[in-house]
Amino acid sequence: MARDLRLLVDRAATPIGDLLVVVDEQGYLRAADWADHEARMRHLLRLQYTGRNPRIEPGAAAATAAFAAYFAGNLAAIDRLPVETGGTEFQRSVWSELRRIPCGQTLTYRALAERVARPTAVRAVGHANGSNPISVAVPCHRVVGSNGTLTGYGGGIERKRWLLKHEQVTL
Repeated sequence: MARDLRLLVDRAATPIGDLLVVVDEQGYLRAADWADHEARMRHLLRLQYTGRNPRIEPGAAAATAAFAAYFAGNLAAIDRLPVETGGTEFQRSVWSELRRIPCGQTLTYRALAERVARPTAVRAVGHANGSNPISVAVPCHRVVGSNGTLTGYGGGIERKRWLLKHEQVTL
């Protein structure tokens, strides 16, 4: 029988759409995704927590407040959020490295692959980046193409562009 994983969700209004913020009972951020992509978020949670039966219920106020502060201009507010993810060891290594990209900077997929000691796994790194369950706080939006161009983002390129400008990245 699957062990239940109780997850608490809240909705944060942002300048670029409502953000769903999901934490566990200990306050670890487990997911953050745009409300118009809720089905994808729930699907990723089921994939990452196979055998855990994630149940999502209302209530994630502390993490939501950190996102509100980020969108209000306190860009470091989300850096302090504790995160916990499922996923494979490789995915978790990529997501961990994403958190090391400083606000206001970008990194290419190739450089990210080198940072996780898999320099020839650029496509796999791109796939792991695209499977990141924690938008904004695990900043997959800071990863760009090899020539510095904006490439895919689960929330859409316009949101990625907005987030990078919000973080004062020159595009």
